[in-house]
Amino acid sequence: MPTFDVHQHLLPEPLLERLRARREPPCLTEGSLELREGSFPFDEGAHDLGERIALLDREGVDVGVVSLAPTLETEAHLELRDAYHEGIREVVAVADGRLVALAAGACLEGFAGACVSAAALAGGLGDLPDDLARAGQVLFVHPGPPDPVPEGAPPWWAPVVDYTAQMQTAYFSWLADGVERHPELEVVFAILAGGAPFQLERLHARGAEVRPALHPRIHLDTASYGRRALEHCLETFGAGPLVYGSDVPVIDPAPTLDALRGLGEAVLATVRAENPGRLFRC
Repeated sequence: MPTFDVHQHLLPEPLLERLRARREPPCLTEGSLELREGSFPFDEGAHDLGERIALLDREGVDVGVVSLAPTLETEAHLELRDAYHEGIREVVAVADGRLVALAAGACLEGFAGACVSAAALAGGLGDLPDDLARAGQVLFVHPGPPDPVPEGAPPWWAPVVDYTAQMQTAYFSWLADGVERHPELEVVFAILAGGAPFQLERLHARGAEVRPALHPRIHLDTASYGRRALEHCLETFGAGPLVYGSDVPVIDPAPTLDALRGLGEAVLATVRAENPGRLFRC
C-alpha cells in the first residue's frame, strides 16, 4: 500500500511566471514572496519537480498531494488560480504517479479534490460540496490570509494564533451543519483543524452534541504537530480520522514524521497509508 503526504504545496512554472510579472501582492521579486501579510524568502527550487521527488524519496513518501495554499492570497485572483491549474496538470502528468493535485476552490476533472480557505468554508461554499461529493473528490480546508497582527507581535503570531483560530472556526462550522448537509463528502482539515479536538470537552460542557466530530468522513492532517498533540487525538478519536500531512515546503516535515514513527508501526501505517489510501482511492 503506498504512503501519502496529503499536505504539500507546489507552485508550477505558469503560476511562478504570473507572480513574477505582478507588481502588487501577491508577487515574486528578487527571491521574496510579497504578500499583504509581509515579505517572505522564497526558494523556487523547492517547487522543482525533481527536487520534490527527491524529498518524497528521503521521507519515504510514495505520493504527495499538492495544493495551492490560500495563504498566498490567490482566492481573489482567477488568473493565478487558472495558471496553477494549467501548470499543475502538466506537472502531475509527468510525475509518474508520485503527485496528486487538488484544484484551487473548484471541482475540476483530473483533480483529486479542492483546496479552500477556512474562511471560505465558514462563509459558505455554495454548490462546491455537492459537486465534490458527486465526483468522489475530497475537500481540503487550509488556513487563508491572516488578519493584521497586533502591533509588536512576534513573527510566529499569524501561523500559531491566527491560522489555528481560522481552522477551529471552519471545523466547528462544519460540525454545526456542514456534516449534516453533506454527509457523503470527505473533508480533510489541515493542522489538526487548529487543535480543535482539544475543544470537544468544552463543547460538551456547553451542552452541544459532540457526535458529529466522530463522523467517519471528517479527517485531520498532522502538519506541524508532535507526539503530545497526536497522542491526544488518538485518545479522542483513535487513528481513524488522522492522515499524515507535512506542509512541505513551508516547514520541515521531520519532527511530525518522527513523532508518528514513535507511536508505533501500526499507527504509522494507518495514518500514512491506509487512511489516505482510502481517501485518494489507492
